Amino acid sequence: MVALSTKPAIEQFPYIETCCTTSALFTSTSNSIPLIDLSNPDSKNLLVKACEEFGFFKVINHGVPLESISRLESEAIRFFSLPFSEKEKSGPPSPFGYGNKCIGRNGDVGWVEYLLLNTNQDSNSSLGNNPDQFRFALSEYISAVKRMACEILELMADGLKIQPRNVLSKLLMDEQSDSVFRLNHYPPRPDRISNLIGFGEHTDPQIISVLRSNNTSGLQISLREGSWISVPPDEDSFFINVGDSLQVLTNGRFKSVKHRVLANSLKSRVSMIYFGGPPLSERIAPLPSLMKNPEQSLYKEFTWFEYKRSAYNSRLAENRLMHFERIAAS
Repeated sequence: MVALSTKPAIEQFPYIETCCTTSALFTSTSNSIPLIDLSNPDSKNLLVKACEEFGFFKVINHGVPLESISRLESEAIRFFSLPFSEKEKSGPPSPFGYGNKCIGRNGDVGWVEYLLLNTNQDSNSSLGNNPDQFRFALSEYISAVKRMACEILELMADGLKIQPRNVLSKLLMDEQSDSVFRLNHYPPRPDRISNLIGFGEHTDPQIISVLRSNNTSGLQISLREGSWISVPPDEDSFFINVGDSLQVLTNGRFKSVKHRVLANSLKSRVSMIYFGGPPLSERIAPLPSLMKNPEQSLYKEFTWFEYKRSAYNSRLAENRLMHFERIAAS
């Protein structure tokens, strides 16, 4: 496997000009993050509980071949190890392609470089110096992770006792599903800088996010009372985030989790995230089968296109759903 440099010097990441620091980064490491074995007959109920209490959980016995994970990580590391002049040929990310430092178009920056890709492989025209090999690894990995995401969504539906059980998974399976895939590389931070933000706090706007990273710490999630906890790395498992759209579909029963990444001082972090999204024309509103009289919808109905446009026009840390809450609109 190609190795990324562990040298935490600015020359290893020369295009970072602004170091994002904050003084309010107290965290703790917690072993209470839900761990769910997908082969457990009670996993459907454990998934519901995890989505209600954390909006985040780890899954094992996920069925994604470890060789597929290793193959894509190797390709990602090979790409991020290229000279900047070569990586730059794959950018800018408008909307797909290579980017660095700048996250979105609204002023957010971080200690990160990334590839943002369409899950439709034909749209990914430039993937470094081995595009066919990279494209094969992507296709293999995304297909396996998508199957797992759909299985999890169907188990959630079982746990919520709603029919049909594919009411959520069909949004990802649709040919017009607007799902995206992201590869992030966080170089080691310079020793003289503490609390360096790799990726600022945010929620994911899609339905569900499936995250896997190498064995490097940095990921943190926010608990309901506002404190942050560090997520112990696990390169063989997957971490699942509830997205904003799933929060709306469950009328707030499931909570979209706020999360961020801090740069590690010793090791590079490489993460791979599948964002499962619905078709652009899909109307997002609480599922009628989850609404009990006299329960009212907490949100105005909107299309995924409308919400995506609003989310991508906002700063990372903003409460994007606030603009679609019925209370805010009244």
